[in-house]
Amino acid sequence: MLSLMAVLLLLLGVAGVMVWPLASEFAATQLAPGLGMRDAAVVSFFLTVVTLVVFAFAAGDGLLGELQFMLAGFFSFFIVMWLLIAWIF
Repeated sequence: MLSLMAVLLLLLGVAGVMVWPLASEFAATQLAPGLGMRDAAVVSFFLTVVTLVVFAFAAGDGLLGELQFMLAGFFSFFIVMWLLIAWIF
């Protein structure tokens, strides 16, 4: 029984040594810093403009029909997308 435990621990140690390079590469790529707040703001601005122009034309009102709601939607969508892009990427 003791020899079986020793063999299992030895195999576990060998497996850990073999997996170590893969785990370190995964940590280096997945935990590397991504977009900062400044770059995320630029991406969020253009994403928000394109999305709201598409929404305005799809609604049929154009950009001037509901300007106060478009501005409120722009700023709220911009803030949410800015923080989400900076957080995720």
